[in-house]
Amino acid sequence: MLDTVAVAAEDPHHDQPWADLGLKADEYARIREILGRRPTSSELAMYSVMWSEHCSYKSSKVHLKQFSELADMLAERESDSESGGRLLAGIGENAGVVDIGHGYAVTFKIESHNHPSYVEPYQGAATGVGGIVRDILAMGARPVAVMDPLRFGPLDAEDTHRVLPGIVAGVGGYGNCLGLPNIGGEAVFDETYLGNPLVNALCVGVLRHEDLHLAKASGVGNQVILYGARTGGDGIGGVSVLASETFDADGPAKRPSVQVGDPFMEKLLIECTLEIFAAGLVAGIQDLGGAGLSCATSELASAGDGGMHVELDRVPLRDSTLAPEEILMSESQERMMAVVEPDDVAAFLAICAKWDVEAVVVGEVTDTGRLQIDWHGERVVDVPPRSVAHDGPTYHRPFERPSWQDELQADAAESLPRPASGDELRSTLLTLVASPNLCDKSWITDQYDRYVRGNTVLAQPSDSGMVRVDEETNLGVSIATDCNGRFAKLDPYAGAQLALAESYRNVATGGAVPLAISDCLNFGSPEDPAVMWQFAEACRGLKDGCLELGVPVTGGNVSLYNQTGETAILPTPVVAVLGVIEDVTRRTPSAWAAGGERVFLLGETREELSGSEWAHVVHGHLGGQPPRVDLAAERDLAALLHDAVGLVSSAHDLSDGGLAQALAESALRHGIGVSVEVAGDPFVALFSESTARVVVTVPDGEAGRLVELAERHGVPIAPLGVTGGDALVVEGQFEVPLEELRAAWTATMPAALS
Repeated sequence: MLDTVAVAAEDPHHDQPWADLGLKADEYARIREILGRRPTSSELAMYSVMWSEHCSYKSSKVHLKQFSELADMLAERESDSESGGRLLAGIGENAGVVDIGHGYAVTFKIESHNHPSYVEPYQGAATGVGGIVRDILAMGARPVAVMDPLRFGPLDAEDTHRVLPGIVAGVGGYGNCLGLPNIGGEAVFDETYLGNPLVNALCVGVLRHEDLHLAKASGVGNQVILYGARTGGDGIGGVSVLASETFDADGPAKRPSVQVGDPFMEKLLIECTLEIFAAGLVAGIQDLGGAGLSCATSELASAGDGGMHVELDRVPLRDSTLAPEEILMSESQERMMAVVEPDDVAAFLAICAKWDVEAVVVGEVTDTGRLQIDWHGERVVDVPPRSVAHDGPTYHRPFERPSWQDELQADAAESLPRPASGDELRSTLLTLVASPNLCDKSWITDQYDRYVRGNTVLAQPSDSGMVRVDEETNLGVSIATDCNGRFAKLDPYAGAQLALAESYRNVATGGAVPLAISDCLNFGSPEDPAVMWQFAEACRGLKDGCLELGVPVTGGNVSLYNQTGETAILPTPVVAVLGVIEDVTRRTPSAWAAGGERVFLLGETREELSGSEWAHVVHGHLGGQPPRVDLAAERDLAALLHDAVGLVSSAHDLSDGGLAQALAESALRHGIGVSVEVAGDPFVALFSESTARVVVTVPDGEAGRLVELAERHGVPIAPLGVTGGDALVVEGQFEVPLEELRAAWTATMPAALS
């Protein structure tokens, strides 16, 4: 018998599978308290997915609230500055929106699709891209580029060979079919990601200020339209566990938990939606991602006038056997929900028909303050929408600094045996450039279209991605994503700031001014007090770092339970920084393109080797303190790099692998060698991973201007040498022909994966 609201009220003691759906006893009791009765099976489905960790942030929101406080602090402090006054929409919306001038705004966000990508690598990664693209679209923007920070287990592990090719193919296949350039990202390998690959997807979109749309259902009598792909059984259980026997025992057997993507439908959906926006036909809009219709209906209603009535049997289905609970939980892709004034419905439906996008009026906005959903004339949902979308449980989970942290930090890599001769330094360089984290990633990036649409200015392997926004003025934006999980393990507070600093620096090397960030916080189980301490420290570090740099957190994502047994992943707070550049034709490349240019090091090098690639690759070691965070130095360096646009001919940040890796990548980019002379201990000079450092080149004769500019900004500067020749030469130590260097750098991934 259909479990209606009336049945639920008359049968309060009916057993319900709340535990199988991931709810805890106190959460189920709270639902009964809110409703004044037991929930119907459809209501139970909605609450279970919307109160899941993925959707409700119940373990993390007590720590995330400081990012909203940060935005208020920046707005008050810098209301007319380059950062605080530019935030047009922030936390709580589908994506953050930042003013970049000339009437343009940019929206960007990064999210995770980790667990689905482990279960079904291709579809998990593909639908991760599709979901983040729809978040951007829902803000009123045209998506213009994507990025993909990835983390895998060891490159030689059997399971890495299972998940990596599928994940890369999924990212590339979906993005390429949409015609969106993939302009950056990362591929990092570590033992802790074995069984827990991280697939973080970022999208950036462009809109005019007047085109901004928000997710709310306002205007009593306005119609609610579901449009896009039909709803199927795919994705049920993608957010919480759905037991096959929970609902209709006569229905289909256990369904796949990973969504199935159709990028060609998404492309139609994008163009259709943008035409609808241009026609001014939308009062509110929401994409359907995690939790599907449960999320879209409850969030639209709670952010609007508070009431909505939906006829669930109007929802177009791919599978006619779906029960109402399953329809509400389905995470089928390529779907949107719009709120439209009655007089505009015909025009809305006509545009959808033009693009061959199915659209159906499924409900309307009401003044009841309730979300009411009917199924074939029977009421199956009658709830306060905010209780579903926003008033879920809040956990103040215990956290404490783990007992092993002191011992870990005391085990410094600076005391490890290190190369002493030129030959040993040479061997170390070749070992590191061939290591999985530092080697050539073109096996991955060649599967992505980086230049479709014709507005890509910088893409992998450059330090940051850059796209042109306006063809008339050449206004553009730059984005970088970064995180060193080893640094975050050694000190999660500093590790989050180091991720922020590196992304900030990478955006600055191209000549852009950093404006805002989005984050994807990937951690182990929140039920482990040590993991929760890592999370809390990372959030605190990120907030403090953003406050010092003057950049707001516009939004992001939290992914928890990335853990196999007792082994959690390295804490991985991925930070995406967005910057603006007034003229992309004057951007600074990441590598020199001519011989005879002068090479300089900007910033200070210290003996900082703990958490480094050298310690990781050569010694399999993790311990000590990460490099010192100096955000004031990062800010000064970024200002210098902005003022040096047009003077420096290239700029490459120093991070993983230190100076040696930066020189190798710069020389290999265009096949032009370099000869340098380093001061002090050559090993420290070459392989330290001190922050706030960049290698730059200037044409011969311009060195004096650069030195003067560096002194004006208070940035340490040291001459290194000159570009040219066909080798990487460290005077008095060693030289490596570029041919040998390239062979080592490029061989690793094809050998492992082909």
